[in-house]
Amino acid sequence: KQWYQRRVAITAGIAVIKYWGKRDETLNLPLNSSVSVTLSMDSMFTETTATKSNETVFCINGNIEAPSKRFQRLIKRVGEESEVNVDVSVNTFNTFPTAAGLASSASGFAASATVMKLLYKTRSSISELARLGSGSACRSTYGGFVRWNAGVKEDGSDSVATQIAPASHWPHLRVLVCVVCKDMKSVPSTIGMQRSVETSNLLKYRVQTVESKIDKLTRAIRERDFKAFAEVTMRDSNEMHAICLDSYPPISYLSAVSHRIINFVHDYNSTHGVTLAYTFDAGPNAVLFCERENVEQIKSELSERFLPGGEVHEIIECGVGTGPLLKQ
Repeated sequence: KQWYQRRVAITAGIAVIKYWGKRDETLNLPLNSSVSVTLSMDSMFTETTATKSNETVFCINGNIEAPSKRFQRLIKRVGEESEVNVDVSVNTFNTFPTAAGLASSASGFAASATVMKLLYKTRSSISELARLGSGSACRSTYGGFVRWNAGVKEDGSDSVATQIAPASHWPHLRVLVCVVCKDMKSVPSTIGMQRSVETSNLLKYRVQTVESKIDKLTRAIRERDFKAFAEVTMRDSNEMHAICLDSYPPISYLSAVSHRIINFVHDYNSTHGVTLAYTFDAGPNAVLFCERENVEQIKSELSERFLPGGEVHEIIECGVGTGPLLKQ
């Protein structure tokens, strides 16, 4: 059957081993491999509809926008591989705070790549197409726990995502997203990464040592060892933000509230054992991991500590997601 319209819903993957720095800016090839946890679609998702058209139109949350260079790169690859002129109307509805460090662009490009792959015949996988728009997007094309392989080939054909384990592997793992700020970050990730590549000595060290951390994290996921998962996740988050501060001029994505959340997590773990973990992408918003049996107590203490004064605007609870959902 020849399709003229496809629709898909996709949520974000939250990196627990970070991607920070590129070896190829055009193809979005990373310096190091990374690992993410795909969120369930309880509250945050992107729904994208692509329709074959007479012209390319790009619409986000009801607003028509000029297609970005990254989206044009995706369209160009699809046209080259399908050997047709690609004109498509893309309508995206996004419930994420955009550019606030919550992987909104990753879910958006993963959704766009998925519908384009469904509409046109391409050699590239959905993961490869998504990476052209946003590096992290290639991980959002799978559910569960996902590894993005850095690869070594110049054309990026081996820089794709693979699933470590499905969502059903660890059904009791829960995610609490603490929305500290919905504003756009002051330094976009692409600019921040390039600055770190050019100026940070810590980044050079990270590239040499990250594989051992991925091995530890992968083992923790497969064994459902929360304590080990938590330590690797928190240490890696700390390292990424240390690299940002080591860059010149320094980049500071975390706010005072972010640091108070970090202290809260360590204080909580000192009392209850290691049952809570944090990670921060390129923004002040905290993503916390815990197991289902501890959710209510943690949410209660977080709410009491951070909601009354408005330090945290909302706490969004979700689980590990199963991946893209084809709507038609």
